[in-house]
Amino acid sequence: MDIKTKYRWQELYAIALLETDWSKIEGYIQAAENGMRARLHEFSMNHGGTPEENQAIEDSLIGLDVLRKEVATWQASQRTG
Repeated sequence: MDIKTKYRWQELYAIALLETDWSKIEGYIQAAENGMRARLHEFSMNHGGTPEENQAIEDSLIGLDVLRKEVATWQASQRTG
């Protein structure tokens, strides 16, 4: 996928958001979260990261939580439907 991003975690996040196969999304969500947490770990090692990137990661983690809830709803509908 050719997505213009500044950081690797942003690419992983975009891939998760753009996936249309509901059965694959959970794996992409996990990969994006892992990428974000690795970047946050880098921040803790060097006391930093920009405030903008820190905020973007926080916002993206919230977005992934919403997406994960939508996936769970879809999965539940597949079991009952």
